[in-house]
Amino acid sequence: MRGTRAAAAVVVCALAAVTGCGGGTATDGAGGNESPRTLTYWASNQGPSIEADKKILTAELKKFEQQTGIKVKLEVIPWSDLLNRILAATTSGQGPDVLNIGNTWSASLQATGALLPWDEKNFGAIGGRERFVDSAVASAGAEGKDPAAVPLYSLAYALYYNKKMFADAGIDGPPATWDELVADGKRISRDGKWALGAEGGNLANNIHQAFVLGKQHGADFFDTSGKPTFTSDGAVAAVKQYVDFMAKDKIVAPGNAEYAQNQSLNDFAKGRTAMVLWQAAASTFAAQGMKPEDWGVAPVPVPAGEPGSGRNTNSMVAGINIAVFKNTRNIDGARKFVKFLTSDEEQKLLNKSYGSIPPVKAAQEDPAFSAPDLKVLRDTLATSAAPLPQVPQESQFETAVGTAVKDLWADAAAGRPVTTESVRARLEKAQQLMQS
Repeated sequence: MRGTRAAAAVVVCALAAVTGCGGGTATDGAGGNESPRTLTYWASNQGPSIEADKKILTAELKKFEQQTGIKVKLEVIPWSDLLNRILAATTSGQGPDVLNIGNTWSASLQATGALLPWDEKNFGAIGGRERFVDSAVASAGAEGKDPAAVPLYSLAYALYYNKKMFADAGIDGPPATWDELVADGKRISRDGKWALGAEGGNLANNIHQAFVLGKQHGADFFDTSGKPTFTSDGAVAAVKQYVDFMAKDKIVAPGNAEYAQNQSLNDFAKGRTAMVLWQAAASTFAAQGMKPEDWGVAPVPVPAGEPGSGRNTNSMVAGINIAVFKNTRNIDGARKFVKFLTSDEEQKLLNKSYGSIPPVKAAQEDPAFSAPDLKVLRDTLATSAAPLPQVPQESQFETAVGTAVKDLWADAAAGRPVTTESVRARLEKAQQLMQS
């Protein structure tokens, strides 16, 4: 998802920010006054396909143009390419005016100095910081600094399960603990069917799962000073538990080691896999022809036994933020566009379309966000989700550890042993990359 050039690109961008990172255009208005008429916008792929996103967003961008006279040039970018595209834009100066970023990247991109800080004045231009849920704003940059972005879509992980496949295996309901998930999974995984889907080639997804399991094992991957602690016993145990779903428990198909483009969701929708851990999958299932009664949703499992520090964590605080390149020539137009997309009306419409939760408080009050699947996501965000480390090296963390997990998936798929020692060795290599 991201190459070794990421760290260098982040450093260079601090210099690029001085010369300009915004790529929009401004045309002369009547009387020679400069009047912004065009914005460029990089949107992340939120729906079942890039084409679906274009259809949803194009209709809304036309509304914005009608209201403001500002035309928005849209490009929807897959998650596998987005961060590298952003880093390339910061080094070349050929970037968009407005862009979506994963909220886990906020502190890393903030450290480059390329993004507009959302101080009191800028938040005031979009209705005020108090409109947004506190936890969503907290995932928009490093603590103690003005956020580098504005929350756009809020998400949490949940366990989606195929009701028919569960019934056929004689299982009454979804598992609440990992022991139950493995036991149920062994009953399901036979005759070409598999229990759990995974995306072994998706570095960000690898990090999300490893982080949650790490919290359950008492590990944070970074200490309080921001130093990586990838080889702690808890971090090693977490990664091994995740890869062992394939290597030891045999409830994940070997082919999932190469998945990186939502193939696990397709397998689920086709009845080849009974469970998947995902952030918001309802729109994808509908696009694949699944009916709401075909699937259920439950909180991600936790360890058996008494709750303890971190043991009840079952999701990272997921979400998408919207950011503005600081040196855009259309600063007023960019703020107007952010205000439009975070308005109560647009928040309701867009989050309904994508099956996500509005980070805008007033929009959350819409009854649509009390549907059973969205209630699970809301409750998780409110009670049992934890933010990924808001450290400048977060993007390198995703690359280094995400790749280590990817390589371990490849070992499992090939039948090579996955041991505590081999996991620790992969994580040691990742830690050395972070420190080099």
